[in-house]
Amino acid sequence: MSNSNAVANGLAGAGGGIIAQIITYPLQTVNTRQQTERIAKKGSSHPPKRPAPPPASSALLQILQVIKTEGWGGLYSGLKPSLFGTAASQGIYYYFYQVFKNKAEAIAVARKHKGRGDGTVGMFSWLLVAALAGSLNVLLTNPIWVLVTRMQTHTQAERKIMEGKKEALMRESSESPTGSTLPEKLAELDSIKPRPYGTWHAACEVYSEAGVTGFWKGIIPTLIMVCNPSIQFMIYESSLKHLRGKRAASKQGLKTVSALEVFLLGALAKLGATVSTYPLLVVKSRLQAKQEIGGNISLRYSGTIDAIIKMIRYEGLPGFYKGMSTKIVQSVFAASVLFMLKEELVKVYTVLAVKSQKLLSNVIN
Repeated sequence: MSNSNAVANGLAGAGGGIIAQIITYPLQTVNTRQQTERIAKKGSSHPPKRPAPPPASSALLQILQVIKTEGWGGLYSGLKPSLFGTAASQGIYYYFYQVFKNKAEAIAVARKHKGRGDGTVGMFSWLLVAALAGSLNVLLTNPIWVLVTRMQTHTQAERKIMEGKKEALMRESSESPTGSTLPEKLAELDSIKPRPYGTWHAACEVYSEAGVTGFWKGIIPTLIMVCNPSIQFMIYESSLKHLRGKRAASKQGLKTVSALEVFLLGALAKLGATVSTYPLLVVKSRLQAKQEIGGNISLRYSGTIDAIIKMIRYEGLPGFYKGMSTKIVQSVFAASVLFMLKEELVKVYTVLAVKSQKLLSNVIN
């Protein structure tokens, strides 16, 4: 029954994750671009030579800007591998989460029989369960998210590379004037419009830059970020347990939790986890995006420590919180939808499983 429970949670997590991903994907694309945008702080010792353009004042304006310059495809660049990654991540995570949760609950019951504890899983155990499931998920699915990040930020990176080429042409022209060829060359560069590229192209680019290890770029901050779902599920499970306990203690004796309440608990849990771990998410996105941007060493990172040092040096602490408001809206809403759908899908799966067992027993008898 425990394995069946794990499978139900795995399938429900995958299904809910896919739906939540489709709904919030444009916000995710804009947020990834915000995270990977490099803007030097005032007084930086080695600021980028190219002045960064001012970002749009809101996520909505940025979405409209992407639609105007790249079409709807720009907002949904990387959607296919992202959906596959979401299904794989949620399925793997919820399956192993339920497996470890069942073991943790069994250990808690065994401890109660020995006179230790009250038979319930403690907060530290919830953290450990979520961390183990998250670590396995990260190690297995990181290559998918490297490709998704590349595809989401490809047009942004290409645009900056193009700006670098324009600057190089203008410098060459000032050093050795070439007449009317400069405007023609600049017009030629302007005519090249970057467009989202495919999964295979992204995979080839990653492999050509760093080989097989390139698919595990950002693995260190991603593994550290396992604490995000750990914190999220600690808040969620503790709140759910408290709410169910209050319902059980009430005169009505109702233990069921409504879909709206699960939605709100999911939002609260994700909000707390996102705010506390957002800087790691920015570092991960920077590492997974194309590094050769504008030919400036301050924009390229050789690893996690190098990224952190350069971000502090050139951008300051605000660099670690770029796009956080967009991320909060996207992740909180996605997590709320996911939790709500997952609980409902598990109920449907359980009802169908019970009915199929009854039907099978009737046929046998």
